[in-house]
Amino acid sequence: MLVSGAPMTAAVHSGRVMTLVAGVDSSTQNCKVVIREVATGRVVRSGRAGHPQGTEVDPALWWEAMRAAIADAGGIDDVAALAIAGQQHGLIALDRDGHVIRPALLWNDTRSAAAARDLAAEVGAGAYARRTGTVPVASFTAGKLRWLRDHEPGNAARVAAVALPHDWLTWRLRGYGPAGSAPLGPDLDALVTDRSEASGTAYWNLFTGDYDLELLELALGHSAIVPRVLGPAERAGTVAGASTVLGPGAGDNAAGALGLGASGGDVVVSIGTSGTVFAVTDRPTCDESGTVAGFADASGSFLPLIATLNAARVLDAVAGLLDVDHDGLGGLALEAPPGAHGLVLQPYFEGERTPDLPDATATLFGMTLAATTRPALARAAIEGMLCGLADGLEAVRGQGVASERVLLIGGAAQNAAVQRIAAQTFEPPIAVPQPGEYVADGAAVQAAWALTGDRPRWPVSIAAEPAPDHQPVIRRQYARYATAGRLSPPATAP
Repeated sequence: MLVSGAPMTAAVHSGRVMTLVAGVDSSTQNCKVVIREVATGRVVRSGRAGHPQGTEVDPALWWEAMRAAIADAGGIDDVAALAIAGQQHGLIALDRDGHVIRPALLWNDTRSAAAARDLAAEVGAGAYARRTGTVPVASFTAGKLRWLRDHEPGNAARVAAVALPHDWLTWRLRGYGPAGSAPLGPDLDALVTDRSEASGTAYWNLFTGDYDLELLELALGHSAIVPRVLGPAERAGTVAGASTVLGPGAGDNAAGALGLGASGGDVVVSIGTSGTVFAVTDRPTCDESGTVAGFADASGSFLPLIATLNAARVLDAVAGLLDVDHDGLGGLALEAPPGAHGLVLQPYFEGERTPDLPDATATLFGMTLAATTRPALARAAIEGMLCGLADGLEAVRGQGVASERVLLIGGAAQNAAVQRIAAQTFEPPIAVPQPGEYVADGAAVQAAWALTGDRPRWPVSIAAEPAPDHQPVIRRQYARYATAGRLSPPATAP
C-alpha cells in the first residue's frame, strides 16, 4: 500500500503545524520523490528508486519504483497533496480492460523515426506545425503509434486508450487499473493529463487546447480514448483510500520550469540523459521546420523547446576513453584553449533528435598532430555537447523568445569546467542554480497549487555565475562541420 490508515494532512515540526506536499519525478533512469513544506518550500525528506535501462519498459516497473521511492521518502501518510512529473512522449497502449498491451516505448526509442517522417509527409510539415505547434519526430507519441500500426498491427488493433507515463501512474495512484487488480477497475475515461504532456503527443492543438483526433486516427488507424486535459491547478482526484489531493501532473521539462520559477527572459539549458533548451513564453510558437517543438507549459503559458539525445553521456563516453572521471575530464579540458586547437567532436553517438538525424553517428573532425591530445579531446567533448545546445538556443531565439539569462541545470552543469566553457559558448550570461531535483520540485509546486489554489513561489539559490567570456571560435568552427553528420553511415561490409 502507498498509504496506511487515514492520512494526516499536516505534520508537526518544532511545535509548528506544517502542511506537506509531495512531488514525484518518474524519469528515464529513476524515480525521485521530494516532500516539501507548503509555507516555506523547505525540503522535509526525499526518496528514490531505480528504473530499468532500455528504450522500452514494462510500466509496472515504474509503478513499483514509485511505490519504493515513496516508501524511501517515509511514506505519504502526512502529505496533503501530490503530483507526478514524468518523462514525456512515451507510449503506453491500453486495451479495453486496462491491460498494458506491450512494453512502453520511451521518448528515446528511435525505431519510430521513419513512421514520424511518414506522418509529416502525409499531412505536410508546415500544416502539421500549424495544427499542433510541432512536426513529428521519433520521440513523439504520434510517431510511436504509427510504428505500432505498421509493425505490430495486432497490438495496434487492440488499443482502446493511449496514455503517457505520468498519466498512467496518476491513474493507478487514484485506484484505477486492470480488472481484478485495482479497486476502481479499468475506467479508461478516468485517464487525465495536463497541457504540457498533451502538447508532446503531436495530436493536440497548441493553439485551441483541443485534441486533433484526425491526426490520432491517422497515426493509429482508428480512434482511441485519450486522457482529459486538466488545467494547471485542477485536481485530478485523490489517492486511492486516502484524502491526499492529486495534481494533474506534468511533463518533465514543464515541471522543471515550475521548480526553477523560470520566467520571461530565462532560457533553461538542461544537461542530463538528454539535453534540452526551453523557455516560458506568453504566446505559442510554430516552427514549420520542426526544429523547435511548440509545447505548452504547466502554468498556462507555453514552452518552446529543443531536445538533443546526446548530452551528459557524451562526457561519460570520452571520460571513459581517457580513463578519468568527470572532474578529471574537466581538468584536462581546461588545459586546452577555446576551440581545442581545431578539434571538433560532433557528438551524435546515439543518432540525434535536433537536428533530426536518428541514424547519425558521432564524428571527430580537425585531427592534426597538434590537436590530437588528451586535453584537446576532453575540451572537444565538452564544446561539442554545448554547441549542440547553443544551436538549440539560437533556434528558440529565432521564434522570438527573449534570452537574457541561461539557467544551466542537470548533473553535468555542476562541473566547474562545463560552467566555464558554457560561459565561452553561450552569449547570454550563465547562472547555475544549486543542485536540486527541479522536476520533482516542480511537481511539488503543482501539488501545492492544486491544494491551495495559489501557486507557491519558493526561493531558488544560485550556486555559480561564471564570468561572461564569449569565445566565437568555438561555435564558428563547430558550424564548419554542421552538415557532415547528415550523411548516412557507411553500409557494413558483408
